[in-house]
Amino acid sequence: MSRINDLIAEYCRNGVNFKRLGDIVRIKNGKDHKPLGDGKIPVYGSGGIMRYADTYAYNKPSVLIPRKGSLGNLFYVNGPFWNVDTIFYTEIDESQIHPKFLFYFLTTAGLGEMNQAGGVPSQTQSVLNEIRIPIPCPENPKKSLEIQTEIVRILDTFSELTAELTAELTARKKQYNYYRDQLLKFEDCEVVWKTLGEVAKIGTGSHDTQDAVDDGPFIFYARGREPLRLNVFDFDETAIITAGDGAGVGKVFHYAQGKYALHQRAYRIVPGESMDPRFVFHYIASCFNEYIQKASVSSSVTSLRRPMFLNFPIPVPSLAEQARIVAILDKFDAISTSITDGLPREIELRQKQYEYYRDLLLSFPKPEETAT
Repeated sequence: MSRINDLIAEYCRNGVNFKRLGDIVRIKNGKDHKPLGDGKIPVYGSGGIMRYADTYAYNKPSVLIPRKGSLGNLFYVNGPFWNVDTIFYTEIDESQIHPKFLFYFLTTAGLGEMNQAGGVPSQTQSVLNEIRIPIPCPENPKKSLEIQTEIVRILDTFSELTAELTAELTARKKQYNYYRDQLLKFEDCEVVWKTLGEVAKIGTGSHDTQDAVDDGPFIFYARGREPLRLNVFDFDETAIITAGDGAGVGKVFHYAQGKYALHQRAYRIVPGESMDPRFVFHYIASCFNEYIQKASVSSSVTSLRRPMFLNFPIPVPSLAEQARIVAILDKFDAISTSITDGLPREIELRQKQYEYYRDLLLSFPKPEETAT
């Protein structure tokens, strides 16, 4: 930070010059036809990389700006790429602005809120061209680019740290999934198999999502990943919770302990004395989604019924063996998913740190703010 402050103090006696985006870049439409082949060139749409091709549309650093869809979902590309017609690319005048500096600034410009249509969010070149971009030290282009480069270096450092932590989290999750699947296969050992209905009670709740209150004293498990709150509770127990319909079918699980309320289309699985509840949780999380996909007669499962749970096959090793497996998987699970102590919390903190410094470094005063 001191390096930037010194550069600005020494060379930016006239502050910054805010230029129209259209004066420093040319915004270009994507292609309305498919690229050729299957190669190594990324093909971008408004959601990111769609596929890879063997030909490119542009081969210089560029900021890609969605024309339709998620308008604030920008991409920085520093190599050959192809883009379809749902996303603009930019031909950048690098004598005026560092491409990565432009990218970082545009992530703060609120492009996601600039919808120019009533239906699918859309953006136009004419609106984008009028966005004001800060150019520090405009009277000295060489020093201006030096300042921009230093800002990019700092922000890249934060971004790289977040990327490293995210990669570490991905690796830990893969490691967890691998050991979980290996430990729960029971292919090379004798184990008793029963149905879930034989070893657990299975039922639903009685509430609807509209019953939720903001400051209720009890957890209310609905059908999404985020629990709600309620003024009353239905159960006081240890249970595995999963959605009966909606986007979380077969995938969204909660581990309930104590008093809680339950949605009428969410299921509670309460293991009996022969089962360690955490063992059941891990096994269902690993195997239940694949089971219902095979058991369903349709290509996509949109809702679950109680018989699907009752007939789900589950191994019943000794309680000591269940406890051993749980101890291993809980350690991996804590590292991967803990909100307060694990990698997700670390990533969240680093992302906030990055956003703080990004906003600080790119908050140049506009001319009207410095006028006396």
